[in-house]
Amino acid sequence: MAAAVISSLSKSFGQIPLSAIPPMLDCILTSTALSPSSLFSSLLDDLPVLIESANKDGKLDSDRRNSIASMVGALCHLLTRAKTHHEGLQSFIWKAFIPLMKMGHEFDHELLNQIADSFFDVVQRTNAWEVLEATLVPFFLRSIGISAGMIQNGDLLGTGCDRSSVFHLSTDLLKNITENLDASKDCTLSTSQYFPLPLSCHVSSVTLDAGLRAFRSAPVTGSVLENVCYAEKFTANLLCNLCNVTERLLLQSSENRSCTIGFLLPVIFKAFVSHSSFKASVHGQANILSRNHFFMRMWTCCRKLFSLGSLERRDAYRILSLYMSYFSCSGTFENTSTTDAADEFDIRNEKELWNEIKRGLVDDENLVRKQTLHILKTMLCISSGNQHRSDISEQKTQGKHSVPHGVTKRDLWAYKEAKSLGVGKICNSADSGLNSQQQWEAFLLLFEMLEEYGTHLVEAAWNHQITLLLQFSVSHDNFVSSITGSVHQTQSETWPEVFSWLSILWKRGFCHDNPQVRCMIMQSFLGIEWIKYGSCVKSVHESFILGSLMEALNDPVHHSDFGVKGVYSSKTIEGAAHFLYHYSSYMDTREAIIFLNNLASLAKRISFSRAGLMGLAECIAASAFGACKYSGNRAKSCEFGVVDNDGTELLDVLRYVLESSKQHFNPNYRFRVCEKVVEAAASLVPASDVSLEILLHFISTLPREVTDYGGSLRVRVQDWLLQNHHASHSGGIPMQLMESLNEFPERFIIHHCPFQNFDDEDLDAWEFEVRRWARVLFLVIKEEHQLAPLITFIQNHGTNICKQNNHSEWVPVKFLTLILGLIQEIQVMQRRKDGFKVQNKFEIGLLETEEEQSSDAKASNICNMFTDSLLFILEELVSFANLSCSIFSSGSDIEDKVLPGSVRGKLGGPSQRRLTISLTTAVLQAGISIKAVACIYAWCAKHRSGILLNKAFTVVWKFLCNTIASPTCNSETEAEVCLAAYEALAPVLKALVSVLSSQTLVLFKENSKSVQPAREGEPWLDTLVLSFLQNINSLLSVGFMARTRRAVLLNWKWVILESLLSIPYFTFESKLQLEDGSFLFSDAALITIFTDTVESLENAGEGSVLPMLRSIRLALELFASRRLSSVGSRFTGVDSQMIWCLVHSSWILHTSCNKRRVAHIAALLSSVLHPSLFSDGDMHDADNEPGPLKWFVEKLLEEGTKSPRTIRLAALHLTGLLLSNPTTIKYYIKELKLLTLYGSVAFDEDFEAELTENHDARTEVSLLSKIQDSELTEAFINTELYARVSVANLFYKLAHLTNRLGSSTGDKESQSALESGKLFLLELLDSVINDKDLAKELYKKHSAIHRRKVRAWQMICVLSQFVDDNVVGEVTHCLQISLYRNNLPSVRQYLETFAINIYLKFPSLVSEQLVLLLRDYDMRPQALSSYVFIAANVILHASKDFQRRHLDELLPPILPLLTSHHHSLRGFTQVLLHQVLGKFFPPLDPKISEYIPLEKRCFEDLKLYLAKNSDCTRLRASMEGYLDAYNPKTSVTPAGIFVSRVEEIGFESVPTSLMDRVVNFLNDVREDLRCSMAKDIVTIKNESLNMAEAIEELSSACEEKLELPKDTHLDFQKKITLSKHEKHDLGSSSLLGKGEVYKQLLEMEKEDDLLDQLWRSRSLAMEKIRGNRQHIILVASLIDRIPNLAGLARTCEVFKAQGLAVADAKIVHDKQFQLISVTAEKWVPVIEVPVNSVKQFLEKKKRDGYSILGLEQTANSVPLDQFIYPKKTVLVLGREKEGIPVDIIHVLDGCIEIPQLGVVRSLNVHVSGAIALWEYTRQQRS
Repeated sequence: MAAAVISSLSKSFGQIPLSAIPPMLDCILTSTALSPSSLFSSLLDDLPVLIESANKDGKLDSDRRNSIASMVGALCHLLTRAKTHHEGLQSFIWKAFIPLMKMGHEFDHELLNQIADSFFDVVQRTNAWEVLEATLVPFFLRSIGISAGMIQNGDLLGTGCDRSSVFHLSTDLLKNITENLDASKDCTLSTSQYFPLPLSCHVSSVTLDAGLRAFRSAPVTGSVLENVCYAEKFTANLLCNLCNVTERLLLQSSENRSCTIGFLLPVIFKAFVSHSSFKASVHGQANILSRNHFFMRMWTCCRKLFSLGSLERRDAYRILSLYMSYFSCSGTFENTSTTDAADEFDIRNEKELWNEIKRGLVDDENLVRKQTLHILKTMLCISSGNQHRSDISEQKTQGKHSVPHGVTKRDLWAYKEAKSLGVGKICNSADSGLNSQQQWEAFLLLFEMLEEYGTHLVEAAWNHQITLLLQFSVSHDNFVSSITGSVHQTQSETWPEVFSWLSILWKRGFCHDNPQVRCMIMQSFLGIEWIKYGSCVKSVHESFILGSLMEALNDPVHHSDFGVKGVYSSKTIEGAAHFLYHYSSYMDTREAIIFLNNLASLAKRISFSRAGLMGLAECIAASAFGACKYSGNRAKSCEFGVVDNDGTELLDVLRYVLESSKQHFNPNYRFRVCEKVVEAAASLVPASDVSLEILLHFISTLPREVTDYGGSLRVRVQDWLLQNHHASHSGGIPMQLMESLNEFPERFIIHHCPFQNFDDEDLDAWEFEVRRWARVLFLVIKEEHQLAPLITFIQNHGTNICKQNNHSEWVPVKFLTLILGLIQEIQVMQRRKDGFKVQNKFEIGLLETEEEQSSDAKASNICNMFTDSLLFILEELVSFANLSCSIFSSGSDIEDKVLPGSVRGKLGGPSQRRLTISLTTAVLQAGISIKAVACIYAWCAKHRSGILLNKAFTVVWKFLCNTIASPTCNSETEAEVCLAAYEALAPVLKALVSVLSSQTLVLFKENSKSVQPAREGEPWLDTLVLSFLQNINSLLSVGFMARTRRAVLLNWKWVILESLLSIPYFTFESKLQLEDGSFLFSDAALITIFTDTVESLENAGEGSVLPMLRSIRLALELFASRRLSSVGSRFTGVDSQMIWCLVHSSWILHTSCNKRRVAHIAALLSSVLHPSLFSDGDMHDADNEPGPLKWFVEKLLEEGTKSPRTIRLAALHLTGLLLSNPTTIKYYIKELKLLTLYGSVAFDEDFEAELTENHDARTEVSLLSKIQDSELTEAFINTELYARVSVANLFYKLAHLTNRLGSSTGDKESQSALESGKLFLLELLDSVINDKDLAKELYKKHSAIHRRKVRAWQMICVLSQFVDDNVVGEVTHCLQISLYRNNLPSVRQYLETFAINIYLKFPSLVSEQLVLLLRDYDMRPQALSSYVFIAANVILHASKDFQRRHLDELLPPILPLLTSHHHSLRGFTQVLLHQVLGKFFPPLDPKISEYIPLEKRCFEDLKLYLAKNSDCTRLRASMEGYLDAYNPKTSVTPAGIFVSRVEEIGFESVPTSLMDRVVNFLNDVREDLRCSMAKDIVTIKNESLNMAEAIEELSSACEEKLELPKDTHLDFQKKITLSKHEKHDLGSSSLLGKGEVYKQLLEMEKEDDLLDQLWRSRSLAMEKIRGNRQHIILVASLIDRIPNLAGLARTCEVFKAQGLAVADAKIVHDKQFQLISVTAEKWVPVIEVPVNSVKQFLEKKKRDGYSILGLEQTANSVPLDQFIYPKKTVLVLGREKEGIPVDIIHVLDGCIEIPQLGVVRSLNVHVSGAIALWEYTRQQRS
């Protein structure tokens, strides 16, 4: 029977509710003989079968779940009824609870919690805590240790409350656990497989929570005292163990920390809420577990986690959040005595916590910032729900506040928006202020606005609240004092903390996603009047300035005005510089230098943009000036001096800023950066306090053009070096620097080198060091006597150079390097000085001043002193050069030694000679010695005439001959030595050629015979050059040299050849004559040279391009000179085939170059398009095919459309050639048209930089053929305009040639010029008439077509001077067609200018054409306006002979146009007629009594009306200056077209036309009228809305008497219109007396009845349609963009909205609206609600029972997915950018917002409205 009962009972558990289990069991126990213990044992034995069946399927359905729950409920109830509590409970733990916990964890967490609640209820009732402490607690603690890996890893040691015994189990307990688990039928558990960590933590937390509940709930009285004490003991012991486990788990993996924070910490904190300490006894040891101790341990863990990483930081914030949720800011704890409360641990007093909060608020991760914000709010006792409502009630009670004076409309709107958010009010009095709590609310508001809300809300809150925070931070009750307590006693200690919190807001604002917000925050920060805060500004943290502020300054969004009009600054940069000036003005010199060092070091860490780097330089300079202010003046600042290391480090980082500026090509930009850096260095770092090496290194970084003669920074750098700004040191410091500079040569030469030998890298380093020294030396020298020590040094060392060579190889080489460096520096100085003087005289036109003459005299004395010293040592240097150069003539004596591995593995290069180190030293010494002799020879020959330098010339010539006549090499070593000789020969030849004279030519000719005796009559340079080419080509072909070394030799080949070819060039330039009158080269030699160069041109390296092209140019010039001199003799020069080879090779060279260097392009143009070739017609056209030059120009311009600099230089050169050869223009009409219509990028900064810095680029550009008009060239050479500017200038110059027709000298050229101009004019006119693009009438403003039209007509205006009788008919025909077509005013003004000049040039056409055109009244108003303008200007600007005639002819047809219906034509005519009448009709004298003709009086009154009428006066005033500035004759010149007449040029150099001004004026007037009318309409509609209630009351009152149709808005008024005789009849007799009329009225009434029926049927249909619509109205009156409104209309119809409110109902007729709405406007009811009436409309709808909602992000807006729509809803949508205005927000019942998760935090208003409307629809459907 018992078995049957148990079996049936087990089966019934799935059908019986859990609540019915206890009564059912009680009935069974009462009705049967079963005891609770036996029944419990039987059911407990059946439980594993149920568990096993559930685990087998892997699924837990509802029946099995109910069965298990009922079974557990039954077991728990039987446990309470049984006598043997502990034994049964222990069995239940091992056989039921633990297996069920595991199963519940895997299947159902709700089941797990239900089992745990039932179990712990039994434990509490039976007081079996001792059983749990002996079984369950050790098991799960050990399970935690095993799952976390702490036991396996031996992590059992610890400190504190029994931390070493947390996981310790006794042998008996472990044996008991093992036996019970093994005996259990649960296959999922064993001694080696414990529970997972989450489950173990969860069960442990539930166990502790049960103990806490038992401890709190039981009353401590009577018999239960002992039970309560044991519950307390159990809870204390378990809490102690879990505290130790928690501390250790928090410092382990992320998963372990997650389990600890999720399960253990909440229940532990819950335990400590009610008790400050617990007495625990673990393994017999008594311990006190205090709340303070545990909190300090948790804070220690958090501090460790903060220092580990981002994940750990996040977990630390979770711990703090949990802590704050249990222990709020109230600080009150239960059961805490007053003494204990004083000792309570308060984490808010930990300064490190506040620092971590600051770091968390600016963390890059959004989640971390949110966690930190929550912690901060909790610590400040500010809840998220009501933090911004502190002032709302105050605002409501106080009513309206006075608005501050002097605020803009935008600021006023922001003020109102701030008030609507409840963020406080502006305090106008000094007494009223914000307390610390309100200041924190303002801080949190700003932070949340930056994190969550839209741009307009950020702006509304920011400008209002940031002022309050700064304003009230000076008070003792500031927001910082509330958290720091007594830590900061003084105001100076409080300010750093204040600014540290404010910098959080600034930093978050600087990195906001919205650029508009970033700009606003930056402007707000820089707009603070920092001077008001005095020295407190120094409290702004330096880390904020060097971090967030400078990174924000690098943001391009802050510098929209940077670079405008060539000004490389912005308002943001100026504001930042002003702030840093004030910031550093409270630093002493040492602090300022350290700060500047850190500031300038940012250039190493941050990649600055152009504006960012300029901002950095400006801030550096401003900080330096501010530091000088600290000392009272700049001189005093320098007097203090700085530690050497500080000044050295500062100059080093400033040098890096200068280096960074070089990546930006614009020279003006780089100058600005250099200027600021030099000012900073000169302000704080005295030159005397820095070592000479550092000073030289810094100066060398500055661009030479700013410190050389005439440089913009030369004087400033000299003042710094000489300390001229420091009067007290004017004598000592310059002498100290001068001494260091004079001591440099000695130190440089005798400086000990670690090795006797040297290589190219050492030589380059020495040369660089000398150049730096020489540059500073001549910056400092003011008097010639300062050079005396240097001259003495040169003479002493120069006379002993041969002796010094015996001691060290590098001593003489260093000395010669020093001499060459001085020569080069003086040459550069002289070249810069001469160029500056020429430019200055050209620009200013002034004579030299006495100061300049004195400077020239000093420079001349310095040159003489230097020349004397060089002559003194020249003989010794010649001997040294003879001795050194013997290495080059050794020939076969040089052994081919095995190269070291470091050299053998290299491919070779300019400084990688494949020689041993000793041979490298020997050839470098020889090369520099002969170079020094040649340079000194050239210097002395130039500066000292009449002296004989034969010895120097002889040794140089001997070296030249030996090098050129060098025999064939037999090894790589010999070839390398020959290469070194050629390398030395290049500068030697260049020096000799630069000082050519008659005497030198004789020496050249005599010594050339030593190379190879020339045959009689053969030019003497033939042998020299041909021998050179033969030997060097042989050396290149022998194959001993590496490939890269052959490339180096090729470079030197072309450099040397250029120098040889320049000998005759300089001869002709200097007009030197040979005694026998022979040529220097023969035809054959020139052809050989030319052919060799052209054949090698295709494969030229980058270093060889310039010398090769120059060689070709020199050869062509020599050909040209021979052609001119070969009159009567046969000349075999270049032919067409040679030029074809040249252009093909040149084109391949040009296309293969990756970089378009200015020097290379200019050299290519001047070499290929040589003037000597351009005059030959066969070069342009051969048998109707393009000639070589024509082919090359076509290719070049075609490619040039992709390379702006190519086409600009080509235009410069080509137009210059065409001007010199007008007969060739006819071949290039197509190309000139391309240049005319060309347009590309407006500015090429690299082009400017190359012209400024590269000497080769300046030289080659200066050699191009150009039209002499420097003003236009300099203004436009680097703009897209220059191509057509050059063409315009060409034809402008050619027009002057046509004036020479008839003279004997100019007939041919003038005729060619005239024909070319006409040909080009007709070509352009044909294009503007027939070209597909140029003839278009519909095109967008500033489009490509618009630009091409402007360019074409600009050129046509220039060509107006070429119109003659032969083409005038065709020209006027094309002109009339163009004028009749539609064109923008910017194009028409050029048509009008061209037409005016034509009619002025051909007066007869006025009566023949212009008068008839003006009388064509069917003409388009636009064309008629142009003809009015043409006619008026023809009258005004005609010659006196024709002026009256034109007035009589043109004035009558113009006058009727004053009455034109077209407003612009009428206004245009008024303006022009006023000009004409004012000139030709002087005021009448009222004293004259004679009769005045009628027409004259009419004209007088008309003139007075136009002069005095206010509207006409306003119209003329709006275009003041335009009419007076216009001159049709100067408007067809290049200067008149491309230089603005009145305003600054913008688009294509097009000034605003007169018609544009008239139309703009009339549009403005019309807009004012429209606005006035709109205001009247709004007023009327507002009155109608306000009267709505009265109308409703009236209609309800009359409802009983008169029944009105439902669709009153569909009613129409019936009118009867009577004829005149019917009106007469009605007036004479009664209407009823006329039967016929009455019958007609009856018939009309019948028709009206039919019409009424039709309207009623239609109204019923419409009512049916409306009845199906939803009760939601979208208010879109604030939206003005048509696409958004059309999309909303379409959306409203899709979801059947009740209506769409818009500002203007006429918008539905717009074509764009209808295109997007796709007929939706025909179905959705569109309600017109103007913007000013929205508030009244919403109030009316609210009275009708609608809920008024706004779709907006506000402080209290509800997420859309959490909001339940009312059925009758009006949804207001805000403006596209600003949102819903503040006055409308007050009307709303609530605001909803769309949750946004991405980076971009805004949606299009149409999309937002569609989402909100769909959510309403979804809710209504459900």
